[in-house]
Amino acid sequence: MTETMTRWTVSVSKDTDIAVRSFLAQRGLKKGDLSKFIEEAVKWRVLDQTMAEARRKFADLSPDDLQALLDEAATAARQTPKAV
Repeated sequence: MTETMTRWTVSVSKDTDIAVRSFLAQRGLKKGDLSKFIEEAVKWRVLDQTMAEARRKFADLSPDDLQALLDEAATAARQTPKAV
């Protein structure tokens, strides 16, 4: 399966540009590595922000109540028929 790629135009500080390119060059920079690095960094940042938001939303639950909620969700997910 081939992923469809989208071209971005981004601006970063000169210091950030030098730091990232130096980091990648030290590891044997290849064509396309900067794009891969940025994509991976964005995915991690989105995950980090999503997890932080979830933590804030569940901050008022006691650990026992949170565990019960997680157990309930896991049980429901296991009982849901899988799509074929």
